[in-house]
Amino acid sequence: MNYVELTSFGSPLGSPARAGDGPGALLRVGLVQMCWQADERAHDDALRTGVRRAAELGAEVVCLPELTRSPYFAADKRQADSAGRYLEDLPDGPTTALATELAAELGITVHASLYERATDGGLGYNTAICVGPDGTLLARTRKLHIPRFPGYHEDLCFRPGDTGFPVVEVRGARFGFPTCWDEWFPELARTYALEGAQVLVHPTAIGSEPELPHFDTRPMWEHAISANGLANALFMVVPNRVGAEGLITFYGSSFISDPYGRVMLRAPRDRPAVLVADLDLDQQRDWLEFGLIHTRRPELYGALTRPGLT
Repeated sequence: MNYVELTSFGSPLGSPARAGDGPGALLRVGLVQMCWQADERAHDDALRTGVRRAAELGAEVVCLPELTRSPYFAADKRQADSAGRYLEDLPDGPTTALATELAAELGITVHASLYERATDGGLGYNTAICVGPDGTLLARTRKLHIPRFPGYHEDLCFRPGDTGFPVVEVRGARFGFPTCWDEWFPELARTYALEGAQVLVHPTAIGSEPELPHFDTRPMWEHAISANGLANALFMVVPNRVGAEGLITFYGSSFISDPYGRVMLRAPRDRPAVLVADLDLDQQRDWLEFGLIHTRRPELYGALTRPGLT
C-alpha cells in the first residue's frame, strides 16, 4: 500500500496567545489513514508499513482508525447480524497483539481500535486501546455514544461504553481516547478537558450517507471536532478510513488540529496517508490563560443534564 506522507515539524503555526517566543515542549504524533483489505495478512502488513513509516518520521505515538483490523460491519443491518465473528478478547486478541508487536519493535506507543468481547456474551464494545513500547496496556476506553441511523447501525453491534472519560499519561502528555461518534459531542470534549486532557484521539469510520447521496458531512465533521478543540484548548488527532465498503465510501480527510482550532495537517479524501506532526503542548496553557475554563458558570448549566429538548 502506497501512503501519501504529510508532516508538520517544529511549530510552524506558532502560538498567538503566547507572550514569549519559540515553541514549548514538543510531542511528535502520527496517524495512519488506510482502507480495509479482506486479506487479513495483507491488511496487517499495510498497517505495519504505515506505522513503521510514521515511526521513521519520528512519531512517538501513532494512532490508527476505528475498528483497525476489521471491516466496518455496522453499515448494513444484514452484516451487523454477523458482526460477532470480529469480537476480540482484551488483552489477548489479535489487535492488541499487533499493536504490542509494533510498539516493541519501534520503541513507540501505538493506539488502535477493536470490537471487544463482553463477559456476558452479548453485544460487545467499540474499544480504543493504547500500548506502550514495553507492552503495557496504557488505555482501554469504550465508545460512549452509539449512532443509529442508515449506514451506521452501531446500536445493533455495540453496547454503550462504561469507562467514562479516562485521561492517561503518554510520553509526557495527557491523552484521552474516545471514538468516532463521540467526537460530535461538545459535552465529551469539555469533560475530558476538565479531567486534564491535552490531546484527544478519535479513531473514526465515517463517509457517505447511503440514503442522502448528495449530503457531504466531511466539512461539518472537521469543523465540529476542531471547534471542540478550540473551545477546550485540546489537540485533536483523528485517523479515518478510506475506500468503499458496501454501502459506505469513507472520505478519509484524517487530520490533526491544535488548541486554537487550526488544522495542522489534513489527509486526502481517497488515498492512504501517514500524517506526522509536532504538538506544541504549551499551546494549551497559552490559550487557557484567556479564561476558557476558569470563567465558566457551571451553576447555570443544569439544562445540560436533561435527556432531550424541551
